[in-house]
Amino acid sequence: MISASVGFQCPECVRGGSATASSRPRTLTGAPVVSDTRLVTKILIGVNLAVFLALQVQPDLSDDVVLWPVGVAFLGEWYRMVTSMFSHLEVWHIAVNTLALWMVGGPLEEVLGRLRYLALYLVSGLAGSALGYLLMNPNSGALGASGAVFGVFGAALVLQRRLRRDLRPMLLLLALNLALPLLPGTSIGWQAHLGGLIAGGVIGYAMLHARGPRRTLIQYGSCVLVLAAVVAVTLLRTAQLT
Repeated sequence: MISASVGFQCPECVRGGSATASSRPRTLTGAPVVSDTRLVTKILIGVNLAVFLALQVQPDLSDDVVLWPVGVAFLGEWYRMVTSMFSHLEVWHIAVNTLALWMVGGPLEEVLGRLRYLALYLVSGLAGSALGYLLMNPNSGALGASGAVFGVFGAALVLQRRLRRDLRPMLLLLALNLALPLLPGTSIGWQAHLGGLIAGGVIGYAMLHARGPRRTLIQYGSCVLVLAAVVAVTLLRTAQLT
C-alpha cells in the first residue's frame, strides 16, 4: 500500500488516478478543452472596441498608432506595427472585422485552443503589418485588424479542408472581404489582407497537421518562422527607405 493524505491507496489505484489525470480531453491540435471556447476572441474584440472608442473620443491619437512607414523607418517607431493592428476609425470598419472575428475566429479558437489561437492572431497581424510596410507608399498610413482577421480566415480554410467540409461558404465570405478594397470610394489597403492570409494559412496548416511527440514544437515553431520572416521583411524595407 502507498501512504495517502487520508488513509492508504493501493498502487493500482494510484496508477489509475494518474492515467485519468493525464487523459484530459484535448482538441484536434492537442490543446486542452476548456469551458469558454471563445474567451480569447472576446478579449480581442474587447481590445479593438476599447481602442476604437478611445480614438472616437480623441481622434488625434490616430496619428500615434497608425502604421506610417516614415515613422517606422526614420523615427524608429516600431510599435506602430502592433498598435495599428488594434485601431479603427470608421464604424463600418470595426463592425466588419468584429463580425468576421466572431463568426470565424470563435470556432477556430475552439479547435486550436487559446494559446495557439492567440499566437496565430498576433503573428498574422504582424505579417499583415510587415507586408503593408513593405509595399505601402512611405507617406501613407494604414490601420485595422484586417491582417490578423485574414490570418484567422487562412487558418479556418485549412481547418475546413482538414475536416473535409464544404469550402464554398468560407470562400464566399473571404471573397467578399477581399473585394472591399476594390469598391469605389474606399481606401482599404490590400497588403495587410494578403500578408495576414498567407501567414494564417501557413501557421494554420502546421497547427492542424502536425503529429507525433514534436507536435507542439512544430506548431509554435511555425509561428517563430513566420515571425522571423516578418522581421526580415521589416528590416529589408527599413534599409530601402533609409
